[in-house]
Amino acid sequence: MDRPSVPVTCPETLAPVLRDVRAVVFDTDGVITDSARVHAVAWKTAFDAFLRAHPPEDPARGRPFDARDDYLRYVDGKSRLDGAAAFLASRGLDTSGATVRAVAAEKERLFTERLRKYGVDAYPGTVRLVLALRRAGIPVAAASASRHAGELLSLAGVLNLFDLLVDGGEAARLGLAGKPEPALFLEAVRRLHVPADRAAVVEDALAGVEAGRRGGFALVVGVDRAATGESGERLLRNGADIVVRDLAELCAGGAPK
Repeated sequence: MDRPSVPVTCPETLAPVLRDVRAVVFDTDGVITDSARVHAVAWKTAFDAFLRAHPPEDPARGRPFDARDDYLRYVDGKSRLDGAAAFLASRGLDTSGATVRAVAAEKERLFTERLRKYGVDAYPGTVRLVLALRRAGIPVAAASASRHAGELLSLAGVLNLFDLLVDGGEAARLGLAGKPEPALFLEAVRRLHVPADRAAVVEDALAGVEAGRRGGFALVVGVDRAATGESGERLLRNGADIVVRDLAELCAGGAPK
């Protein structure tokens, strides 16, 4: 179900906050594509089944996985193994290697099944911003802890818009530490031949904006898809310099207030 590629043309200009940036690195899930919702549903199904089969001693900790709050707090932006371990630990459950791998494998199966069935789309506002950056001659990279990142971008028809992709497979091959460590983003700007202090990171995950801050990036943009008020504040507290609800806000209309 491949979608047609998006043509590289755009009449828009960039908001002032981006005009001194020499490269931009975009996270994939929830920033470029709407695949975060697919991940969240897959995690919920896997975790809820595990909670039913292995209820915590404290009944209050056996509540179902929240596909918004628990997803953002424990798994968003992290590798499958790190995300599974973080959530299980939050409920006082077994975090041995075998258990974590089993839950992560079930999530992977469920995610792949839903991805093949429903596909994903790119956020129009993100496409607008990427096109404006390319028109300005600013290189753009995609970076993701997911091994599916290339497939997701291809399905959404936007892989051709990015100068390079550093995905979960590359991270594993290179031994890059997961978020909130900045290694994934630093590898992307290294390949673009731009220092981090002249580059921007665009993220929707708490671990991701923290990684951008730790990496010394010139600008860390938080994307608040949940738009609850509290979610935006969390992004700012964890390292975002600015927060937007849609990346089209960074095209032509000036910096967000």
